[in-house]
Amino acid sequence: MSDLRSILTFFGEMGAEFLHLPVNDPRAELAELNREILQCRRCRLHETKTQYVPGEGSQHPGIFFVGEGPGETEDQFGRPFIGRAGQLLDRIIQKMGMTRDDVFIGNVVKCRPPNNREPLKDEVEACLPFLRRQIAVLRPRVIVCLGKVALNNLLNSSYSMGRIRGQVLDFEGTPLVPTYHPAFILHKKDKEDISRAKWEVWEDMQKVLELIRRDRP
Repeated sequence: MSDLRSILTFFGEMGAEFLHLPVNDPRAELAELNREILQCRRCRLHETKTQYVPGEGSQHPGIFFVGEGPGETEDQFGRPFIGRAGQLLDRIIQKMGMTRDDVFIGNVVKCRPPNNREPLKDEVEACLPFLRRQIAVLRPRVIVCLGKVALNNLLNSSYSMGRIRGQVLDFEGTPLVPTYHPAFILHKKDKEDISRAKWEVWEDMQKVLELIRRDRP
């Protein structure tokens, strides 16, 4: 595609006015992608879901937050991260000086796995192309993977979140920072463990903010 664009650019510069380069329109591309997601029958998850949850947010996001999959509340309303874990994520985003409208939030799978289990391999393989296309269309400055399920499925890896969190990885040229899923924090019982996990996530988000600052022209 890049070679074709170069050829068209060359002929355009030579005066071939009948040639028109395609214009990147995230709104139109996302609308078409959402239509495909809302009609998807690629795996069994569509049989048990209440609503598809394509993702939502800015069409020019500084950050693309990637989770594992919709939970019960998300499945009910068709929106990502609006339950208890989502409320914690909202507070993190606000502390970063942003709102949900400034970022994009999505998941590896767009339908809720039954009983909130981890998505199976074939379910991920069926749905992951949607996520990859969303990233390609939106071109975020940084990707943040929330939890090891999102991280390892997106990178086809087997990282331990405790060891890899906060490190700057790469996804096809885009910086990627893994951190704990908000639900991981909420499931902890000990107040000291909760405070430590929240602080570690905030450390990771400081790195994300620094990457965004570096990327600004």
